[in-house]
Amino acid sequence: MSSKNTRQSDLIKQWQNLVSALADNIGDLEHLSTRFVKLQGILAESIQVLQEQAAARASKQEASRRLESLLSDGQKVATFLNVGVREHYGNRSEKLAEFHLRPLRGRRPAVKTEPPPPDPELAQ
Repeated sequence: MSSKNTRQSDLIKQWQNLVSALADNIGDLEHLSTRFVKLQGILAESIQVLQEQAAARASKQEASRRLESLLSDGQKVATFLNVGVREHYGNRSEKLAEFHLRPLRGRRPAVKTEPPPPDPELAQ
């Protein structure tokens, strides 16, 4: 758990303790009742938002797993189709370029280079 989440949960716990203690002693602290009610509302909404956040996080994880599965399945189908296209047109067909596949073109002949002539100064 990150430090931000720990801080948030610590604040929620502090507020819950404060609200509980104020509820038990509100008779003595009537001058704080408006702020007490406000904190109760903030606390309730904060708990609700934390629950929504947890649900969104779970939903995101589920969506990520689903996307990973779809990408894997899609790659298998795309590979199958690419092989089918190669089989139909042949490995050397330029038609493969339309499908963004490289046709086999063979190797280019090696360019022969002549060795440089020996340096006469070094020969002595």
